[in-house]
Amino acid sequence: MPDLANRRIWLVGIGGAGLSAYGLLARAWGAEVGGWDRHETPYLAAVRAAGIEVRVSPDPELPEGFEVFVSSAYPGVPGRSRGELLAELVSLRPSVVVAGAHGKTTTAAMIAFALRETGHAPSWIVGGEVPQLGANAGDGKGWLVVEGDESDRSVETLRPELAVVTNVDLDHHATFGSRAEVEELFERWLADVPRVVRGWELEPVELDLAIPGEHNRQNAAVALAALEALGVARTDAERALARFEGVGRRFQRVGETAEVAVYDDYAHNPAKVLAAVRTAREQAEGGRVLVLFQPHLYSRTRHLARELAAALGEADVVCVTAIYPAREQPIPGVTGKLVVDGLAATRAGDSVGWTPQLEDGARFVARRARRGDVVVTMGAGDVDRAASLILESLA
Repeated sequence: MPDLANRRIWLVGIGGAGLSAYGLLARAWGAEVGGWDRHETPYLAAVRAAGIEVRVSPDPELPEGFEVFVSSAYPGVPGRSRGELLAELVSLRPSVVVAGAHGKTTTAAMIAFALRETGHAPSWIVGGEVPQLGANAGDGKGWLVVEGDESDRSVETLRPELAVVTNVDLDHHATFGSRAEVEELFERWLADVPRVVRGWELEPVELDLAIPGEHNRQNAAVALAALEALGVARTDAERALARFEGVGRRFQRVGETAEVAVYDDYAHNPAKVLAAVRTAREQAEGGRVLVLFQPHLYSRTRHLARELAAALGEADVVCVTAIYPAREQPIPGVTGKLVVDGLAATRAGDSVGWTPQLEDGARFVARRARRGDVVVTMGAGDVDRAASLILESLA
């Protein structure tokens, strides 16, 4: 009998990267699955194709007779947390959980891809689109590879056979008061896991990867260590990792117009922003780097505006938009202008822009781009839709 036979699961926020994947796997494991979201998202096409009922409407819909699991994007809706569903999925199979402040989606995707390429038939849940895997979730007979989330401390409830922590950083200021609290959370969790890979103990690989950036060489080092821990021969793992082509919205090339290349990246905290800017610098090969940045979360912007400005400061032109709120309510006095002020303190002229509207930001960046430049739309909200606007403006 399938693992979740006779279960009826309803997902509030099914259009998100996480719950859409949970739903796909729960359906593959025998559950009847349905869900609601407020907006259409790119993930819903695969969800519907799997035979999952999806309702899109302004207000949450909760049909009777279902177990309800709720995304963190909808905290006021009654039901169990998404973390509880993930914990159950992890308990049903030998599992690998990838956690950490930076790189966990790419690292988890690398592990799942390499396991599949080497004949180990994994199941996976990845928080992004992975073209080579076909979807953000998949069902196999081998290891289950998932991401663990420290933002709500739910990673501590997961009981895998192998835990992978890419790195530790203070990124969720609404949950943690200090980096030390984050470190304590991870160490408590790791104490109960049989096998552990700690990314900060590893050096970046020297492999010729298909994806650019020093951070991806570090991600590959972590993935390689995990694969070896799972019994994959190092040479086989290295060959597979060299063929990995990346995750959507992780320095994803969107297009090129008038010899200006446009990329999109999910970077939303200082370390990720700096990694994306430096990767863009590598790709520019002497050209300039222009960034359209959309801050993510009021709490993060309030605490990290100066650090975000310092990371963005390595670009040649930066335009900042209004904050993407996600699950948070506005905080008085906290806007994207805080990041702009940090940038303006160290540079002058028209190389810094403040455009609350994405459309205005796209025009600001496009007007300043010239042949040989690299443009990056950056943030964890909906800034990715500006990439096509920039390409249109450049045409």
